[in-house]
Amino acid sequence: MDDTNLVYKGCAKQNFPDPIYSQNLKTLLSSLVSQASQKTFYTTTSGDGQNAMMGLYQCRGDLTLPNCYSCVNTIISRADKLCGKAVAARIQLSGCYLRYEVVGFKQVPNTELLYKTCGSTRASESGFEQKRDTAFGMVESGVKSGGSGDGGLFYTGSYESVYVLGQCEGDLGSDDCGDCVKTALERVKADCGDSISGQEYLHKCYISYSYYPYGVPRVDSSSGTGKQHTQKTIAIAVGEKVVSMEAESLIASISLRR
Repeated sequence: MDDTNLVYKGCAKQNFPDPIYSQNLKTLLSSLVSQASQKTFYTTTSGDGQNAMMGLYQCRGDLTLPNCYSCVNTIISRADKLCGKAVAARIQLSGCYLRYEVVGFKQVPNTELLYKTCGSTRASESGFEQKRDTAFGMVESGVKSGGSGDGGLFYTGSYESVYVLGQCEGDLGSDDCGDCVKTALERVKADCGDSISGQEYLHKCYISYSYYPYGVPRVDSSSGTGKQHTQKTIAIAVGEKVVSMEAESLIASISLRR
């Protein structure tokens, strides 16, 4: 799987009113990418007073530092094309995400929904829900006991062919992380039902799961096998603005490693 595939983006409708903001954003992004070869999570500010910008990046917990740098470098190089001069933005790739905003924007709750998607295939085997719920319990407890480090609380594992992954933003406390992931798991169960795969991205955490009753399939990237054309509803929280949109794209199945 390519860690630099675009999952979603959310861009504020307002643009920078002053060129000082643009310069501060440029400085901010340069500062972020300079840290990506050393840290998997980093947050900083650029500028002073009303012109100040805050930004952060986070890489998926199982990425190596070289792969983290590659992902962050890619996302920052795409930021201008994806969101232009928006005063706030959040861009999520498969392996990392970038968030920046003008300092002072009203913050949304940790569990604010940003993005969700469910696979179109439904589980037909008996016992799926029990397997899924057991795996969900593993990720909920795993993110709390995994230790935050500089990459945020992270867990990936599997139970009876249900592969799960969960991660919280790097500055979130253990208990808050557990609460956020618990909310994401409850929502994905309600949203996706008996779908064999799903992803739920909240403001401060995200989870994904995939069920492979016949084993993890080999995906031929040249033929596009394992991809599905899906309709997704996105609600991106950026400061005081919530941008709702619908987008169609190809989503590659995520094979989670034990």
